[in-house]
Amino acid sequence: MTNPSLWVWDPAGVPARFEELAWRATPRGEISLRRRRDLVLDVDVYEVRLGEEYLMSSLFTVAEEALAVLGLAAVDGSDLDVVVGGLGLGYTARSALATGRVGRLTVVEAIGEVVDWHRRGLLPDTAGLAADPRVRLLEADFFTLAAGDGFDTSGQRGSTDAVLLDVDHSPRHHLHPSHAAFYSVDGLRALARHLRPGGVFALWSDDPPDAAFQTVLAAVFASVDAHVVDFPNHLTGGRSSNTVYVAVLSR
Repeated sequence: MTNPSLWVWDPAGVPARFEELAWRATPRGEISLRRRRDLVLDVDVYEVRLGEEYLMSSLFTVAEEALAVLGLAAVDGSDLDVVVGGLGLGYTARSALATGRVGRLTVVEAIGEVVDWHRRGLLPDTAGLAADPRVRLLEADFFTLAAGDGFDTSGQRGSTDAVLLDVDHSPRHHLHPSHAAFYSVDGLRALARHLRPGGVFALWSDDPPDAAFQTVLAAVFASVDAHVVDFPNHLTGGRSSNTVYVAVLSR
């Protein structure tokens, strides 16, 4: 992995517009964290790539934050036990903590390098996340845990208040073929075993609302909503949108 220096400076003393902060080959492909200067917006932009997949950018975090806000709004109570699937740049986890209703936050991330970025403080917007006493960063495959013994190291089932998932591009477009089974009725029923009555499963998607997937969700959960989250797209000069599904178990 590259040394996370500050900006690379050219001989004239001007900071470079691009820097690769971290890179490593992983079993899932080459993963890199990059920082570039957007001269139009006058901000530093942090971007993640995995192999040929463009995963995320600090320019577009509205829907990632909405995943936490919308998902937790559907849960009653406080001192919540919440699971976030996919750490990424940390915006979903940060937004969950910002609600003030989370007592324990387990963030499941399959790629150890991503966890390492946060522990080393490479991402200023979510600095301190790894050190928050409410947070447990768990290096593991979310889909394996969901299908198996769950997210609590004690093996206790049915105690999680909410699961917020942002790993794949959508229920139909997966980062790995092994994830597909999760988005079936059987896969979601396996996840639901880990939720308490009235618990919530919320999912980020890059695609518009998918009626067929909502039918699958409705076979497991008592209520299902698909929220379209609209936000400005600085690259196109227009607007873009993502979808956040919120599904609630019966009590």
